[in-house]
Order: sequence, then C-alpha cells, then structure tokens
Amino acid sequence: MTLLTASDILRKTEYEQSRPAFRRRIQVLKDKRRVLVGDHCSVHFECRETMRYQVQEMLRAEDSWNRPHAVADEFEAYNPLIPQKHELSATIMFEYETAEERSTYLPKFVGIDRHVWLHIGDTDPVLATFDRGQIDERGVSAVQYVKWILSPEQTEGLGRDGSVLRLRIDHPAYQAQAVVTEETRREIAGDPL
Repeated sequence: MTLLTASDILRKTEYEQSRPAFRRRIQVLKDKRRVLVGDHCSVHFECRETMRYQVQEMLRAEDSWNRPHAVADEFEAYNPLIPQKHELSATIMFEYETAEERSTYLPKFVGIDRHVWLHIGDTDPVLATFDRGQIDERGVSAVQYVKWILSPEQTEGLGRDGSVLRLRIDHPAYQAQAVVTEETRREIAGDPL
C-alpha cells in the first residue's frame, strides 16, 4: 500500500469539520477488521485508512498541526504499520479492565512474540513479527504492533472466497484461537497485497 504523505492529511479546521463523518466511516471499517481471540485479546487488521485516521487523531489530541515536523513524526510512527506487498499488519490489544489486572497478567506474557500465528487455508502457519519497542523480558505492553509476511501462495489463499483464516495464540499464559469471519477475510483481502 502507498504510504501516507502530507497531501493525505487534513488541516485542523478542515479535519474538525469532517471529523464526525470520518470517525463514523472509520469505526465501521475498524469493526469489519477486528477479530476477538479469546476473552482478553483483540486483533485489529490495519490499512492505510486506519493509519490515516490515527495520524489525524494524534495531531488533534496533541494539537500539533503547526509544530515543525509534527506530521513527519506521526508518519514515522504510523507509516510502518501500513501493510506492504505480501504483508498483513495488525494492532493486538490485550484487554484487561483494571490496572491491577494488567499488572498481574501482562508480565506473564513475556515471550508472546513466539506464539501468535496466522493460518491461511492449508498453508503453513505464519508467526507474527512484533515491534521490538513494545516488548521486553520484563513484560509486554497491552498494545502490540505486528506483521505477518505472507508467501505468494498464502496471499493467493487469503484472497480466495471461502478460504479459512484463523488466528491462534499458544503462549503458556494465554491460549486461544479464532476463525476470522468471511466478511473480515474479504475486507483485509481487498487491501492491495
């Protein structure tokens, strides 16, 4: 997918005017791209539009439109999450309601980067590649950025109607799997792969 450039970003006034409709459209898109894996994990498959929204929202939250290099800084953070050829990119969220729960469970997830798999049809499973900035030997962040690098055969399988797409986590502290709905498979297969 094409990376974001300055021409993709609305200025503050223009964004504020269009934000309600833009947010509704992105929420519908995100809902189609979200997969629950067990009781405490959601996987959000990212695309160019979800990252464009993230950049706009960060500029808004920090009110940094006029700060030198603000847009470039956001691109540096979020453009790497836009999937490229033969890639799927996702944000994984380990969802626990309280700080106590997070401090209890997240340290147990050390090594999770060796336990998150994507299965596409009958092809070999693909291990997720984690952003190393979100994980260390003491614990993991509740939010993780991952990619799956697909073979041409896996990319083809992803695009095939009826192909079974499955997410699996087999970490000793968190074991769950989910079959991706056909609607979600079609949504992510519609990205330029």
